[in-house]
Amino acid sequence: TEPRTSCGSHAIMGDAAKKPYEKKKKESILDLDSLLDKPVRVKFAGGREVEGVLKGFDQLVNLVLDGAQEYIRDPDDPFLLTDEKRDIGLVVCRGTQVVLIAPMDGMQAIANPFLQEDQ
Repeated sequence: TEPRTSCGSHAIMGDAAKKPYEKKKKESILDLDSLLDKPVRVKFAGGREVEGVLKGFDQLVNLVLDGAQEYIRDPDDPFLLTDEKRDIGLVVCRGTQVVLIAPMDGMQAIANPFLQEDQ
């Protein structure tokens, strides 16, 4: 038999420690497929706003926008956006900074993904 130690994880957890951890694949609550190749407006943490055509995304909500334009903020009031824009072209937006993604052609109602059905 194997000697058992009090500090080893195998002694505490037995055979469970030898099995690799099986990570469940998370299902995304966002359906950005319907927005591909369509104009979107993206708001970021810190207040910046950009609009462009959504060309791609991943499960971390990193976005690829083409023909992107950034809205310029008012120099006197940084929370106020002006009608001025500057062209920034093709950009990759980091998902951790994305606060909101909205289609430019209007909104659409979706089912609440967090609502628990009564069983």
